[in-house]
Parts: sequence; structure tokens; C-alpha cells
Amino acid sequence: MFERLITLIGKDKFSRLQSTKVLVVGIGGVGGYALEALVRSGILNIAIIDRDNIEISNLNRQIITSNENIGLTKVEVAKERALKINPNLNITDFKYNLDKTNIDEVLQNKYDYVIDACDTVSTKLLIIEKSLKYKYKFISCMGTANKTNPALFSITELSKTKNDSIARILRRKVKELKINKKIMVVSSTETPVPTGKLGTVSYMPGVAGLLCASYVINDITRK
Repeated sequence: MFERLITLIGKDKFSRLQSTKVLVVGIGGVGGYALEALVRSGILNIAIIDRDNIEISNLNRQIITSNENIGLTKVEVAKERALKINPNLNITDFKYNLDKTNIDEVLQNKYDYVIDACDTVSTKLLIIEKSLKYKYKFISCMGTANKTNPALFSITELSKTKNDSIARILRRKVKELKINKKIMVVSSTETPVPTGKLGTVSYMPGVAGLLCASYVINDITRK
């Protein structure tokens, strides 16, 4: 199933992908697409973590969802989908949210990369702190809500983001903790539509998730 990828990158780089271990935090609009790209790129060792169940409001933007799996846990559905794509996948699912009470236990599983696709600043900050502590490479997704132009997404440093409320709060928190390491993020420079509420178009979380996966995949194959 990976002939076209091997044609592009070669057998040696493909072997690196297969042996890499990745943790995806959050399996919603962003994380679901990130997971999809990892699985379809031959990465065999993946862990996913999310507490939520699928709701009907998720259908417009989350690739793992359908009318047939409303109410099921996201990690359960995501794992089943991933194994249907590649039955040889070694995938671990954690049915809870990552927080300060469990993050050390989770990260002791020795991941090569962490993809932060969660939607809370406190968890994002925790992932940054602990990934640096354990010397894991990581990419963190910033805000995708109330934006419509996918061309304005980029993979950049947290310090260089703009027009992103999540990134702005995170920059301040990182500064308060005196973290001076380069923090790579996926962020959009688009000015959010002022709706007064959080709204999302179908493709924006997906684009962000695919960019997160591309960061991991390209970093592995560049070595």
C-alpha cells in the first residue's frame, strides 16, 4: 500500500517512518486529520489520547465522525479507522484528557514526536514543558476557529505568530515560565471573523492537522 510513498522518499526513509513513535493529543478536527496522515505515511507506532465522545456537532469538521458513530469515544472510533487502513499498526488509545496528573506516565512511553492537537491552553503549555523535559520533538496547533483562508496557515515559531488568540496567550505563559527554546507551531495569520462565538468551516482544522503531520513526516525523512 505504500509503493508510491517509497517511490518518492526511498526505502531507507520509509523504514525510519515505520520505526518512529508518535503521540497525538486530541483526536478532533485537527488531531483526526493528523492521525490519518501519519497512518497513511507508514508510521506504525502511534498513541492517541482524548476523553471526548463523538457529537453530532463534530460532523462538519472531524474526519473520524459519521452519523453511525455518534456517542462513541473518539479514540475508539479513531483506532478502528486507523486499523482498517493499516492492520499492522501498533496503536494505543488513552480514553482521558492529558493533564498534570497523568502526563508524566503517558510520556514515559518514550515517543519520538508529540503532536498537540488539543484545544486548551493549559494542556498546550503542559505539553511544551514536558516535551522539553523529556527531549521529545513536538508541534503544537494554535487556533483554527473563525478563520476561512487555509493559505494563511504556516509552520512557524510561536514567537512569530500573529492574529492568533491562543498563540498570544501561550506566548505570554511561555515567557512567564522563562522558556527560551524554539517552539514550533501551526498557526494562521488570518484575522478571525468577529462572530462573537466560535465557528469552524470544514477544511480549516483538517489543513492544520495535515500540516502538523507534515512537520513530523518531513523531519523524519530529512535526517
